[in-house]
Amino acid sequence: MVVTGCGAVSAWGWGVEPLRQGLRSGRSAIRPTTVFDTRGQRTRVAGEVPPPPVAVVQRIAEWAQLAMADRFALAAADEAVERADLALVGRLAGTFFGGSTAGMLECERYLGRLTGALAGHPRLALLASQQINGPGDAVARHLEVTGPTYTVSSACASGGLAIAAAVESIRRGEVEVAVAGGADSLCLLTYSGFNSLRSVDPEGCRPFRADRAGLSIGEGAGILILESLAGANARGASPLAEILGWGSSCDAHHMTAPHPEGDGAAAAITRALGDAGISPDQVAFINAHGTGTPHNDVSEARAIERVFGARWSRVPVTATKASVGHLLGCSGAIEAVATVLAFLDGAVQPTPGHGPVDPSLGLDLVLDEPRRLAPGSVAVSTSFAFGGANAALVLAAWGDAA
Repeated sequence: MVVTGCGAVSAWGWGVEPLRQGLRSGRSAIRPTTVFDTRGQRTRVAGEVPPPPVAVVQRIAEWAQLAMADRFALAAADEAVERADLALVGRLAGTFFGGSTAGMLECERYLGRLTGALAGHPRLALLASQQINGPGDAVARHLEVTGPTYTVSSACASGGLAIAAAVESIRRGEVEVAVAGGADSLCLLTYSGFNSLRSVDPEGCRPFRADRAGLSIGEGAGILILESLAGANARGASPLAEILGWGSSCDAHHMTAPHPEGDGAAAAITRALGDAGISPDQVAFINAHGTGTPHNDVSEARAIERVFGARWSRVPVTATKASVGHLLGCSGAIEAVATVLAFLDGAVQPTPGHGPVDPSLGLDLVLDEPRRLAPGSVAVSTSFAFGGANAALVLAAWGDAA
């Protein structure tokens, strides 16, 4: 299973290249948000996507009718398809998306206008993308994909599970090509919810740091084009990376808290490695779920210790959320894109933040500068969600793809 294209929208900008440069910089794109009024909230920051370039808006004819999450999804999908040099019309293709809020932002604006809390007319069009499947369906319509269209909504594991579903669909011969990933936009529902749970960091997400205080909400989209190697070779495509396997599990422990010993997380990683036929000793780095919440980081560190044994404290770890925020249902997708970019650059991206790494975790967190990767490296990308849903992907570098 190979990746032949990727696309992204993030707090670093519209496209893979802004994300690539931002991740390599070791800085954070988490800033004060302008999407809604944050007065009364514990935090005022988020991984907010900047305004789109005119060229992106002009390229998508249906732009004005789309919810923000749909716009993110279409822009990233267009970029991924262009990078893959792929014509989807007439191909046996499917879309596989993860998400959690879809058009919730637009629904909030509709209700605000309806009640008079916001200025403007409450147009029913604002409710058009309220369903969680909105972004994936919008991509299918835009690209004229007539195969299966799946939407996975398992909280923060959604994007990873959507990519896993795409892998299985190709393995079964259900589709030849999969447009896989996710999209989510900022909205008051999730922003206020995480603030009320006191699981956010007013200074911005700082995973695995000793004084970490929580996550930072982000928004955007991440898309991978997946094909079988035989299919990619048949059309002369140049793979960017390979997806070797996936695994999933459930903590079956608590509505919001992760298992303190990382039982479910360890099970998902172990199953992914088994599906890939890879031993823990072959893993060059981990793109961790790394939310920056005190409990999640401990749970994930314990899972890494259990899976990687004696070398667990020497496996380089990075956390994309410190750079772009937590993209909720899209987080596993944008982090899969970030993992592919690490392969293309031949280096693991550093994790932004300040303060010492928590010594009780014992992790080798990549800091300050990118850390060089050997050719052919293998990585694990993890996603662990509220409710105990867990997903892990095993990806590998591909030849001279850079």
